[in-house]
Amino acid sequence: MENDALFETVKRSAVDIFSEEGLRKRLSGGKPLKIKLGADPSRPDLHLGHSVPLRMLRKLQDAGHEIIFVIGDFTCMIGDPSGRNKMRPQCSLEETRSNGKTYFKQVSKILDPSRARITYNSVWLEKLSFAGVLELAGKYTLARILERDDFANRYANRQPIGLHELFYPLMQGYDSIALDADIEVGGTDQTFNLLVGRELQRDYGQEPQEVITFPLLPGLDGVEKMSKSLDNYIGIDEPAELMFEKCMKVPDSILPDYFRLTTDLPEDDYSKALSRDMRQAHFMYAREIVRLYHGEGAIGAAEKRYLMIASGSAPYEMSSITIHQGEIPIVELLKQTGFATSNSDARRLIEGSGIKIDGETVSDVDFVVRGGGVLQRGKNRFVRVLLNR
Repeated sequence: MENDALFETVKRSAVDIFSEEGLRKRLSGGKPLKIKLGADPSRPDLHLGHSVPLRMLRKLQDAGHEIIFVIGDFTCMIGDPSGRNKMRPQCSLEETRSNGKTYFKQVSKILDPSRARITYNSVWLEKLSFAGVLELAGKYTLARILERDDFANRYANRQPIGLHELFYPLMQGYDSIALDADIEVGGTDQTFNLLVGRELQRDYGQEPQEVITFPLLPGLDGVEKMSKSLDNYIGIDEPAELMFEKCMKVPDSILPDYFRLTTDLPEDDYSKALSRDMRQAHFMYAREIVRLYHGEGAIGAAEKRYLMIASGSAPYEMSSITIHQGEIPIVELLKQTGFATSNSDARRLIEGSGIKIDGETVSDVDFVVRGGGVLQRGKNRFVRVLLNR
């Protein structure tokens, strides 16, 4: 892709570019650029929201530029305060490293791993001396940090702000210094942090990075941004069957955004589908997402399973559990299968008519299962139970 065409492609997809003139100049400079994207491994899975900047990075990668995916194992010990109205629980370095291991495989579903660098920011932040930390802190003022809406709101409402949280933008900015990044990309919720990196590079004698922000993908609730913690996500490493089913649940009002931000389908194609038949447009979207992350061969089985569940039938293939006893109370069975987290949770599900055995709704919390059967929670969670003394 020619440099001018690449710039226009980025511009069409981006929300903001700081600065357009600088980005155009760098892209036409004739040398490979170091382009940075960071992610905190607070949870082990990436989702379609992460795919929005990653897919653009693939285009930049294909144009010959170096992509550096920074796993923020060190910054994750603080937890990104962006959009937070209270302090997040801190993760241990061991937890962040464990979660980060899964990112290598997942990122490779979008980026070419042979032409990408994946690194942990603990490599440089862990080695920073206290003198180095003081030098870094001296580059920014408390007044400027408190310009962030989340900090400003918490301060105004007398909600606690940990001193360690104030370091998060500085630590993320220092990542750009350590890598001498030419460009950094992220979601719009990261704008403040990305611009801090741009300013810190200038303070450390580097040419300030260009910053590109991309839209946040709404979650399946249609309200909040896609997030694991809100359970409104489609994971890029989830089984094809679950991925297909979740795609079918995307609210009609935001399905055009999902097509535009997470697929390469031509706008004319999906616009026609959206105007003709919304349900068929959902099938079109679900097939495309499964194809992207699991291959063409996975579509048929995933779609067949979805149609069976949508019709009220149990799928042919499902997980099974063997319990070495002849009978078991339904409440205990729900806990052992993971369908309920506690006795009260199990009772709530039963009283809400959310549990079935072999297609029959269980209404008695004292019901005892004998001989096994297909246990169902809601419309889409099934397990085959085998009771054997």
